[in-house]
Amino acid sequence: MNKAELIDFIAQETGQTKVVAQKALEAYVKAVKASLVAGDRIQLTGFGTFYVDSRAARLGRNPRTGQEIAIGAKKIAKFKPGKDLADAVK
Repeated sequence: MNKAELIDFIAQETGQTKVVAQKALEAYVKAVKASLVAGDRIQLTGFGTFYVDSRAARLGRNPRTGQEIAIGAKKIAKFKPGKDLADAVK
């Protein structure tokens, strides 16, 4: 499902127009992004949790040359599915 299909689905499920559904989706994405940038967790009971995790610095290898390279530490966004979502996907 792509963004346009998701907007269509939201509009159909809520009985709203596609414009309203698009604004709602964009507001949701903006809220998730702002919360993760601030280092907060977003927990949607039954669906899952969005959170920020850290990756430590490590040594990697250039696949073309085989030369070792340093890979810096960084923060990454993660999602852990909730029980209801995990059971539905089984």
